[in-house]
Amino acid sequence: MQIDLRDYQWEVVQPALRGENIIIWLPTGAGKTRAAVFVARHHLDSRRQGKVAVLVNKVPLVNQHYEQEFKPSLTPRYKVIPVSGDTELKEQFAYIVRKNDVIICTAQILQNSLICTEEEKHVELTEFSLLIIDECHHTQKNGVYNKIMARYIEAKHNNVSNLPQVLGLTASPGTDGANTFDRAVNHILQICANMDAQFIMSSTKCKPQLDAVVPQVVKNYDVTEERKQDPFGDKIKAMMSRIHSYLSDSSISRNFGTQIYEQAVVELEKTGAIESNRVKRVCALHLRKYNDTLLINDTVQMIDALHFLGGFYENEEKTKAVLDQTDRFLFKLFNDNIEELFLLAHNKDYENPKLDRLENILLEQFKNPNSQGILFTKTRQSTHALFGWIMKSEQLMAAKIRPRSLTGAGISSQTKHMTQQEQQEVIQKFRTGEINLLIATSVAEEGLDIKACNIIIRYGLITNEISMVQARGRARAENSVYSVVAEKGGKELRREFVNEFREGLMKRAIEHVQSMSPRNYQIKIRELQMEGIISQKMNDLKQGTTRMENLPEDVRFYCRNCNEAVCHASDLRIIEGMHHVNVNPNFDIYYKVFGKINLPRKFEDWELGGRIACRQCGQNWGMQMIYKKVPIPSLSIKNFVVELPSGRRPFKQWKSVPCQIQDFNYTEYCKNNILDI
Repeated sequence: MQIDLRDYQWEVVQPALRGENIIIWLPTGAGKTRAAVFVARHHLDSRRQGKVAVLVNKVPLVNQHYEQEFKPSLTPRYKVIPVSGDTELKEQFAYIVRKNDVIICTAQILQNSLICTEEEKHVELTEFSLLIIDECHHTQKNGVYNKIMARYIEAKHNNVSNLPQVLGLTASPGTDGANTFDRAVNHILQICANMDAQFIMSSTKCKPQLDAVVPQVVKNYDVTEERKQDPFGDKIKAMMSRIHSYLSDSSISRNFGTQIYEQAVVELEKTGAIESNRVKRVCALHLRKYNDTLLINDTVQMIDALHFLGGFYENEEKTKAVLDQTDRFLFKLFNDNIEELFLLAHNKDYENPKLDRLENILLEQFKNPNSQGILFTKTRQSTHALFGWIMKSEQLMAAKIRPRSLTGAGISSQTKHMTQQEQQEVIQKFRTGEINLLIATSVAEEGLDIKACNIIIRYGLITNEISMVQARGRARAENSVYSVVAEKGGKELRREFVNEFREGLMKRAIEHVQSMSPRNYQIKIRELQMEGIISQKMNDLKQGTTRMENLPEDVRFYCRNCNEAVCHASDLRIIEGMHHVNVNPNFDIYYKVFGKINLPRKFEDWELGGRIACRQCGQNWGMQMIYKKVPIPSLSIKNFVVELPSGRRPFKQWKSVPCQIQDFNYTEYCKNNILDI
């Protein structure tokens, strides 16, 4: 199949055709992926043993790039294969790399093979001759793209030969929150250094053609007045004040319904866990749910907020094995007020005014029966709430609006995740017109090939300039409208103005970097790369030192909820470099297994059993891992408090726990726990 490039695409790929590392910066909808396919075919045509890896950051993009771009253009001349976490092929990744010409995969699969110590599963970067990185603005900090490229850059500085050519694609490198020109320039240079890019390419000579291809969007600020009365929210705040009085802690800000307050109660819960102060810890957990309820009330309907809070208490009743005085106080507070909250939630006089504005926008925009739109909102929960609200609206149904939710595939404790197949089914129905409104989280912002839309609505969102640019780029139809629904003087509106400023700052910064002399540019890139290498070595050294700080037998784990001492680090082993399992045969006296965790993914050596929880209080601890037919409890560190010789503290990640934990030995475990050998 012939690949025809537009003049602006041809302009930006020129250095890549010469074998140079570049970043292509083009707007969403301008055909960056098509340009990358052209580079890939030119690369393979000009090399006897070329091999291309196409890295993406989301599972749905694997098959999308395969089916719509790379397969039609490169087969049957070249062997092209998609590999993602939703397929069993990832377990044979090294074999697949050696048998195919183009491998399209999630970056994590490549990273896992790069660090794997098993010879038959290990892959080296030098096995590839071209590395294409989609949405390459994620190549920073601790992201998986950056881990791969850090390995690449260190190898380059160690004079390793045969490293692949690198091609990055992005619509918005962003500014990393910069508010000054110099900081924005440094961010762009850092991305270029991380990508080892010799150029960041955009269209200059052919920009009129680019502007004609990518339609300009009409931006509307649909501002609503502040909610005049909110008795439902006031009642929730009064209940939160009662909890504060019970706590007798005046140190916490009472700025209810804000992110600042959420951070305060997160710290309060952590302090309670460290101090073994269950009153403080449990009250903090409940206060966070009340704060979430206020945030939901500010976004969707009062009844959605009430359902959220009610669902939390219903789950607490099911899982609490024993109720103490604090539990009884909190349950009584909720039960004493549920009837009044229910009545307030059904009083339409106090409903969220942003919903009225949203309804008017939808009615106006869907007067055209061919309209297609995306309504972006913050959480999965709000996508489902807005879907229910639309389906119950007689006016919106009469306007022939056919909505569906589109959310991510990650597992959440609050809402059901979508599988890749479910995502693709929704997107396909949107393409055919069976669905004409997607209610989506950020999953629809980047990469997904969604049919050209003429309506984009950002509803109650506080995000960065990258998210704004990506969402706006979904509006690809002629005469498209991009609407920002926000409260007058609210934080969402302020953030949108900041994002517009940072987008302009980003463009100026990129132009400055592009205008740098080649010598000054290369000096700066090398300087940043050397800083990165040194920083990584210092970090590795620190982590190695940290792991040796304590003996495993001196590190003790306590249930975060009831403070029961349950094991030592010497009881733990690590499977596949990430799963921390308890191999002590007596550990089962402390936990119980319930339910069955269902995941669409399949794993080579293990499967999921049920969830495991504290036998005494019902606190979730992790999952049962059935490894090679043997059930083993796998623990989540966030559910424990760790006692070190220096004191008690919680941890978010296992790698931060300051002791060395041994790798799991399957044969030894079976001998000691199962077989009489």
